[in-house]
Amino acid sequence: MFAGRAGAPYALTEKVKSALRVHAIDQEAARLGIERGMTLADARARLPELEAFDHVPHDDHLWLERLADGCARYTPWVMLDAPDGLVLDITGCAHLLGTETALATDVLARLERLGVTAQHAFAANPDAARALARWRSVGANEDEAVRRLPVVALGLEEEATTALKRAGLKTVGDVVARPLSAIAARFGSDAATQIRRIIGEADSPLSPRIVAPPLFVERRFAEPVARTEFALTVLGELIADAAARLDHTHEGGRRFEARFFRTDGLVLRMAVETGRPTRDVAAVLRLFRERIETLADPIDPGFGFDLIRLDVPIAERLDAAQLRLEGGAVGEAELAQLIDRLSTRVGRGRLRRFAPRDRHLPEQAELMLPATDPVLPGDWPELEVGEPPLRPIHLFDPPQLIDSIASEVPDGPPRQFRWRRVLHDVAKVEGPERIATPWWGSRQAPTRDYYRVEDRRGRRFWIFRHGLYGEVTEPGWYIHGVFA
Repeated sequence: MFAGRAGAPYALTEKVKSALRVHAIDQEAARLGIERGMTLADARARLPELEAFDHVPHDDHLWLERLADGCARYTPWVMLDAPDGLVLDITGCAHLLGTETALATDVLARLERLGVTAQHAFAANPDAARALARWRSVGANEDEAVRRLPVVALGLEEEATTALKRAGLKTVGDVVARPLSAIAARFGSDAATQIRRIIGEADSPLSPRIVAPPLFVERRFAEPVARTEFALTVLGELIADAAARLDHTHEGGRRFEARFFRTDGLVLRMAVETGRPTRDVAAVLRLFRERIETLADPIDPGFGFDLIRLDVPIAERLDAAQLRLEGGAVGEAELAQLIDRLSTRVGRGRLRRFAPRDRHLPEQAELMLPATDPVLPGDWPELEVGEPPLRPIHLFDPPQLIDSIASEVPDGPPRQFRWRRVLHDVAKVEGPERIATPWWGSRQAPTRDYYRVEDRRGRRFWIFRHGLYGEVTEPGWYIHGVFA
């Protein structure tokens, strides 16, 4: 962001080969003779009162994304045309404001309120619409207008554009009149495909930045809603509508995303997730309220919301369940709701749970996942009762190196070991439990021989020798866990 004297001409600059050059200018600077590509020194010599600011492409991209969020009120198919354009597929959406012209007028008016000067064009394909918006052209119909565009509107590489101009081809129509096979032979097949796209002879793929969810509900208001509490009441009604639709498909939502469209064009977004599919309206609305309480800045309606939309991008199968009897233990549903509320308050990544993995290495036998993530397939191994237990509850990751002293036999456990500067005399030993490298591994790691040992003071440890004497020159000893 930048701020200068009111009414003063300004330019954005960038460094090109150790020289500051003009990247963009406002209308006043352009009227006074400043051009893109000029060095800042030349521009200042021509216009001393010119104000210059650094061009930050990242900020431009963030601003373009915010504008794209606002345009989602018209259509879910919005594509970024960086660095300074948007493409909207309004097929089947113009009826929201009556006609295509009325829709475009509303878009331009909202952009103008944000201080954005824009120009637009309608076309049957995205490439033609982009070209007509950037290089104005008129004709009896769309095809004639496209053919009157300059060659640069094709969007080819600079070398190809220059070569076409030198060949006397000034407009798109001049290029189209030539055999495309010759164009492809000279500039490549991509150039020929681009020409076919702009005249509608080849498909122009449209890649929206946000894929339309399988289920969404919305509420539009003739008069903007200026009270946050009323907006949340409407959100609760939308959640109820979504739950009713999910009930028809025997599904429950796992993620709910709410978007509040302000009249000034900005959009406020928030999302909540649940550990299990749900259609509980009160529970989902409570999660949204708790999410609002955790925000640094509360929801600011500004001059009001004129559209509220609820998306359900993730839904899973949810069949009817038997209610628990009075006096029964807390069921899975209550536990899932507790997990959802805690995850919403403290953050999705901060509340975690263990999930089993089918791995033979102890430190890889489980994962730490966000508690709201779907449960992975797999079961925990059956616990074997033993004295002491076969595996410790507390593991070190990574295992900690110890100094072993005087093993009785080359492949046996040590009689003593030093860990954290404390010497432990081994009184009892059980093992070994051998864990070798899987044959499908990319590289062969040394074999591990695990022992359960107890020192003379009754403390129990799980240690292993990393490597056999035939595998490595000097096997190392590690402590992997302690028994409570």
